[in-house]
Amino acid sequence: MSDISGGLFRQGGGNWIRLRTLVLLRWWAIFGQISALVAAERLYNLNLEVGLCYLVVGVAVVSNLVAAFVFPENKRLSESENMLFVLFDMLQLGAMLYLTGGLHNPFSILIVGPVIVSASALSTRSTVLLGLTAILIVSVLTEFYLPLRTEQGFILRTPGVFLFGNWAAIVIAVVFLGVYSRWILSEMHAMSDALQATQMALAREQKLTDLGGVVAAAAHELGTPLATIKLTSAELAEELSDTPELREDATLIGEQADRCRDILRAMGGQLKDDPQLRSVPLPALLEEAAQPHIERGKDIHFETTAETDAPSSPPTVKRRPEIIHGLRNLIQNAVDFARGNVRIQSTWTADHISVRIVDDGPGFPAHILGRIGDPFMRSRPSGDDARRPGYEGMGLGLFIAKTLLERSGADLSFANGSRRSGEQGRKTGRGAVVEVRWPRDRFDAAMGGRRAGETAPNHG
Repeated sequence: MSDISGGLFRQGGGNWIRLRTLVLLRWWAIFGQISALVAAERLYNLNLEVGLCYLVVGVAVVSNLVAAFVFPENKRLSESENMLFVLFDMLQLGAMLYLTGGLHNPFSILIVGPVIVSASALSTRSTVLLGLTAILIVSVLTEFYLPLRTEQGFILRTPGVFLFGNWAAIVIAVVFLGVYSRWILSEMHAMSDALQATQMALAREQKLTDLGGVVAAAAHELGTPLATIKLTSAELAEELSDTPELREDATLIGEQADRCRDILRAMGGQLKDDPQLRSVPLPALLEEAAQPHIERGKDIHFETTAETDAPSSPPTVKRRPEIIHGLRNLIQNAVDFARGNVRIQSTWTADHISVRIVDDGPGFPAHILGRIGDPFMRSRPSGDDARRPGYEGMGLGLFIAKTLLERSGADLSFANGSRRSGEQGRKTGRGAVVEVRWPRDRFDAAMGGRRAGETAPNHG
């Protein structure tokens, strides 16, 4: 799963942008530049280098026409092509500002736009390059520009302190908005990839459950034909007692029928499509979740406790794929980092069902306790990775577990154990402690055990 999500996360967003989208955005920019030139000349009677301004605008028009008619509409630009496209827009805007007053022109703030576009769609390297280019352009425009002149010949300029403030504001905007957009987009991509990985994990678990039900149903349906084959082969073996070769063939048919029955029984396991078997006692559910990790060299201990106001017998809970997969990921994380022992403690009251997974490993680093469950984040100290061959430490397993279990109505908490902690001073050890807590009416099969978002069935 980490390989899948890693592949999703590493795909560059710059390769997703269509050329047609950037062409349309540039047409809007060209329309805005022409409107500004017409307003400055006709409404405010400014004396501009109109020929040169329209020449710069014409270069943008020609480049757009070439892009629109030479390349197909569905062309998607590469990372470098996108960067060059945005760099051209930035240089064209810088040329327009040079001809219209430099930083004395209030439209100079628009130089920030290409940087934000780059931070939202391109790589960090391209964003840094465009950001430095924008800062260089505004720095040059503070000294080199054609001044804005009125019809009477007066030069429009801002005082030096405001000019410096304008330059500083643009530089800060380039840096701050670029970094802000980049961080927000990175978190959105990470969350999107992690949620997609979660859906894939849940779909895989659901398919395995459905496959088990199909196999169990097939074993049930094929039971009668296999029994008939077995009976018929036994009768043939008796009748062919005088022909040893044929008798061995009949005996072989019976043995193979027995083998087919045993294979179907083993594959079906306890996953028969029987509603009664879709509900299991809580300890059995925890043992099933821990089954893949029992033979990994760590001791897994199961403890069950009923509180004083609850029945002594364990509750019967719904066997849902998302719950099993979520608990299995939590147990895997505990087994990965445990020194030798993992305890799975289940308790229940009249109102709640709780599962605590405790290991005797180094525990969670204190500085990330509040962020555990976020995708693509290391969950334990990097030094422990040496004890986990192939572990990438992205935190995706805990994110998937947290997401799936919360969908079932559970609340999760992560902490580090102490010598004595928990209710009634129960000993938990010094490793990591993960507690999963459900309202009983959301998890107990006898009380409905509805999924999140479901309503009680109407039998009326």
